[in-house]
Amino acid sequence: MKSMMTIAGSDSSGGAGIQADIKTATALGVFATSAITSITAQNTRGVDAIEDVSEEMVRAQIRAVRSDIEPDAIKIGMVSSPDIIQAIAKALDDYEGPVVVDPVMVSTSGVRLLKKEAESALKNVLIPRATLVTPNIPEAEILAEMKIETVDQQIDAAKRIYKCYGVAALVKGGHGVGDAVDILYDGKLYRYEKPMLDNPNTHGTGCTLSSAIASHLALGLSVAKAVDRGKDYVYEAINDGLDLGKGRGPINHMVRSFKS
Repeated sequence: MKSMMTIAGSDSSGGAGIQADIKTATALGVFATSAITSITAQNTRGVDAIEDVSEEMVRAQIRAVRSDIEPDAIKIGMVSSPDIIQAIAKALDDYEGPVVVDPVMVSTSGVRLLKKEAESALKNVLIPRATLVTPNIPEAEILAEMKIETVDQQIDAAKRIYKCYGVAALVKGGHGVGDAVDILYDGKLYRYEKPMLDNPNTHGTGCTLSSAIASHLALGLSVAKAVDRGKDYVYEAINDGLDLGKGRGPINHMVRSFKS
């Protein structure tokens, strides 16, 4: 049994964050461990409150897990403060496995999840430590310091991020117009394209994709193959058409269990 550790925020509605990551890993046959960085009060309509866990407790969670069940891969999601980012970096200083960083900056409902003062720490401390970073278009615009309105600009942004941070970059195209095109650049260019689905219930898509990629990395796949398999899983989960809540609902993390 391979294991994947998620270091991220808690989503009380269960569609994103730690909860989505654990469901994803479990669905893909990987054992999930976790370290919670923040607690959010949220539902399908938005985020009502956020409270950070102390940096000491974040570090303690990571060390406790690593001293007993060393993860085969790690996914890092919501990290809202510079102190938490530094705590994570120190706790992973000697970690040699693959690390996927999902640079969660703003929620789908528009609530800022990354404090402005934490952007520098994310860019300079955490992302260079990663194997892969998975920004959506608004996040990639911040990391690459450019406007992205076309697939060619997605490609340029992925290359810029790779060159600037020394890490493979998956620039996700779900915020674009037309078909969903994701661009991966790790020294080689990969293009992943699927038709845009007519389903407004996409809460947790980014968290799910990054944890699915990390789970496949834990299983020994290459970055390019892990992205391909991760995208297939997320596409199925969106396409299932789960409809929960009164706002933008979650995707169906258990879609493959239901099919079987």
